[in-house]
Amino acid sequence: MPVVANDETGEVLAVVQRRADALAGADATTLLAILHPDFRWTSHRGATFDRDTYIRENTVGTLSWKRQTLTGTTVIVAGDTAVVLALVTDEVTRDGQAETFCMPMTQTWVRDGGRWTCLAGHAGPLQERSVAVEARA
Repeated sequence: MPVVANDETGEVLAVVQRRADALAGADATTLLAILHPDFRWTSHRGATFDRDTYIRENTVGTLSWKRQTLTGTTVIVAGDTAVVLALVTDEVTRDGQAETFCMPMTQTWVRDGGRWTCLAGHAGPLQERSVAVEARA
């Protein structure tokens, strides 16, 4: 992530990283706390998720996150709304198969009561360097 330009940008970047870490840690409690009650996500496959479904799909079952890395991150803060634009690299394992996905991602965050929550996001389309790699035990 880029060098912090101001306090607001730094706050947003910190919670963006907290979300990425929560995915990698299958931390449903943290995700519940930082995703807005009206949260919506659109995946690179075009599937849409509400908050509960997104948390369940990313913390339980056959999908296991290893890490999420954001590069080329831009944060635009306008009042109590922040838009985060980045190139994301997701490293996951699904059904024993390691996969790496690279794609542009947009997140919209809103500040309510002094804390930032993610209202919506979209990832995709996949970049050419996204690959499936056989998992190594």
